Amino acid sequence: MAKINFGGVEENVVTREEFPLEKAREVLKDETIAVIGYGVQGPGQSLNLRDNGFRVIVGQRKGSKSWDKAVADGWVPGETLFEIEEAAERGTIIQYLLSDAGQISVWPTIKKHLTAGKALYFSHGFGITYKERTGIVPPADVDVILIAPKGSGTSLRRMFLQGRGLNSSYAVFQDATGRAMERVIALGIGVGSGYLFETDFKREVYSDLTGERGTLMGAIQGIFAAQYDTLRQNGHTPSEAFNETIEELTQSLMPLVAENGMDWMYANCSTTAQRGALDWWKKFRDATKPVFEELYESVRSGNEAQISIDSNSKPDYRAKLEAELKEMRESEMWQAGAVVRKLRPENN
Repeated sequence: MAKINFGGVEENVVTREEFPLEKAREVLKDETIAVIGYGVQGPGQSLNLRDNGFRVIVGQRKGSKSWDKAVADGWVPGETLFEIEEAAERGTIIQYLLSDAGQISVWPTIKKHLTAGKALYFSHGFGITYKERTGIVPPADVDVILIAPKGSGTSLRRMFLQGRGLNSSYAVFQDATGRAMERVIALGIGVGSGYLFETDFKREVYSDLTGERGTLMGAIQGIFAAQYDTLRQNGHTPSEAFNETIEELTQSLMPLVAENGMDWMYANCSTTAQRGALDWWKKFRDATKPVFEELYESVRSGNEAQISIDSNSKPDYRAKLEAELKEMRESEMWQAGAVVRKLRPENN
């Protein structure tokens, strides 16, 4: 574990050079990792662990679409794919990767198989941080740990197959065995993390819920829509509005930011673009800062958690979700996007 200075703040980080895959395999050589859930994070994490040489099984409801997906991915019923309860019984490390609502409903089944010395692993601090709302209170004689990849399971898997790594945070909530830290670091390396940075369960969920509702998903869709609509209202075509709002950002500019930072991206744009961006960025910051402060307080108070629990637990949740996604998908902006993507050179 190394201390890295981030703008004057020291943080604990672990790199793959410092904790190589061979060391991770040695730490977990006697463990059976049971991945419970095969939805967003389950496939990427389980497949990466399997390909990295760990003993992995998957627990999923038989007959579900996720069960069928697991079979298609090479998990074998009765050998490496089991019903949730059997997988939980077999596993010495239980990776609890169901949705937050799913974790609440299945918790009684999982809890009875958390015998002394096992480890309970999360990729989100939700269930533990909001335990008074979720009812998820682990036994005192198990390790409770977290690896939270900073991206979707799809991205984690794609980057793994490209020989790259997606950065992840790690945390230890409960160390019952004295091995929780080495277990969590080994798992972080095993799932394909680029590097690992330390957090705790509360900070992880607060930052995650804020980020998802903010710049990662909610805010960026809102800003896209506002700029696109403004251009369209002023006579610009759908193609022009989409290209200036989204295509140029995602295909040209964000890769430059990822490579060397925002200032480097600015330096590689025209002087007119530089001047305008430097003049306007603080106005956007000042306009949105109150919204982010309101959002963070809603997360901290538990309001966002309760909204998620209430809505995601309803029997018609998926139907309502699909209706909302359909509305977005069929908006003119994203219909224009579908056409633009087909016109990209790699698709012709």
